[in-house]
Amino acid sequence: MLSAVVFVPLLGALVTATLLREARHIRIMAVAVVAVELILAAIIFSAFIQNDATTAGGMKFVEIREWIYPLNINYHLGVDGLSAPMVLLTAILGLCAVFASFNIEVRTREYFTWLLVLQGAVMGVFVSLDFVLFFIFWELELLPMYFLISIWGSGRKEYSAMKFLIFTLLGSAFMLVGMLVLFLSVGSFSIVDLPELVGGAKLALPATAIFALLITAFAVKLPVWPVHSWLPDAHTDAPTAVSVMLAGVLLKMGGYGIIRIAIGIFPEVTRDYSWLLAVIAVISVLYGAVVTIRQTDLKRLIAFSSISHMGYVLLGVSSVAGVGGVVSPVGLTGAAMQLFSHGVITGLLFLLVGVAYERVHTRHIPDLGGLISNMPITGIAFILAGLASLGLPSTSGFISELLVFLGTFPVWSWLTAFGVFGIVITSGYILWTIQRVFFGPNKERFSGISDASISDYIPIATLVVSIMIIGLYPSILTDVFRDGLDPIIESLKLAVNP
Repeated sequence: MLSAVVFVPLLGALVTATLLREARHIRIMAVAVVAVELILAAIIFSAFIQNDATTAGGMKFVEIREWIYPLNINYHLGVDGLSAPMVLLTAILGLCAVFASFNIEVRTREYFTWLLVLQGAVMGVFVSLDFVLFFIFWELELLPMYFLISIWGSGRKEYSAMKFLIFTLLGSAFMLVGMLVLFLSVGSFSIVDLPELVGGAKLALPATAIFALLITAFAVKLPVWPVHSWLPDAHTDAPTAVSVMLAGVLLKMGGYGIIRIAIGIFPEVTRDYSWLLAVIAVISVLYGAVVTIRQTDLKRLIAFSSISHMGYVLLGVSSVAGVGGVVSPVGLTGAAMQLFSHGVITGLLFLLVGVAYERVHTRHIPDLGGLISNMPITGIAFILAGLASLGLPSTSGFISELLVFLGTFPVWSWLTAFGVFGIVITSGYILWTIQRVFFGPNKERFSGISDASISDYIPIATLVVSIMIIGLYPSILTDVFRDGLDPIIESLKLAVNP
């Protein structure tokens, strides 16, 4: 099952690159691949809702085969309650990205080939249980992203693509060093076994140093202040579908890595330095929100808002310090929920910006206004996504941010209060943006524009429904995340109460 999730997109990319020539056939192939991916992801996710019997460690659909024997490297795949929702999110946004790419006319075959490679690489990150395999898929994702931005982007696309590549490669270098030090210390690359092996081993470097290497790599990808500057440029110049994948899925790889690897392997170090994570989180939240207010490009505005919202993930993670020897799972569950919620919300926002740009040919906010009269579907969906972003009750944004605040306030009360103030700033720039873009006097030059096309309705409806379902019935995700986070919470309890 998991091999299919990873290799169906890669196989589809190979067929597209070698056998298909007509744009219509290429689009049909891409739709077929992401549809199969979504079905497989839904089957995987449903197994956790049904709470079927699990293997040791809470992993399901486990595949393990010997790969590189002398180095004890295995082809090891599996999912639990933490990774299954990420697989589902990747499948949902992959479908949306393909439909958002139907207007690509230049080098169509090459574009969809890279898009499918990106889908397979990201899936590989979320299902890999061997650190080497995890790292390979982590690096494989860079190649399609670079080409998708540098060839089909706009503005300073080569500069933005190279900046993305440099930042993420430097982050990967930190991860590689940390990974090799762990192997030299305990002789294993197994992400499942490393927490137990590291606990009683003499490490080649201090645990704090290895943790710093890993957390830096994941912080770059998340990203948080001060390693965030690649994100606004990449978003601004990337094509719409790539922005959807970048904000919706690629940033989540950083948060997933922090929870799965950094915390999972080093719970004691995480506890000791959780105060630093909380400080960086609050700086990211407030810095991202304040800078967002100053933006006049619609995509750049949403990009900076992502930096602010990823700060809430790190804030939820910082709750692992616990209070009085008690570690609550609420904050960490909120961080995981924020990964999923932000993925569907920001994916929808970038999708709608792309729909509007195709018709008005500008993203400069002062030049926009009154679009709701000619683009009611786009306008209503943007308003819903914006309200979800600021945490309106009954949307997914409210649930995730509420859990983060409830879990973190008992641990870091003042820092959490500053984080809550970030919501106030978010409300200001979201409502102001909606007013400037969609309301106000109708501009004559926009009088003839049309609303979203039929092919746009599918991804828009998919993401709107996802936002509302999670907002109205959050236990569909929180229960799954809780099962996946239980082993990490137990290790944190032991760290707090040795």
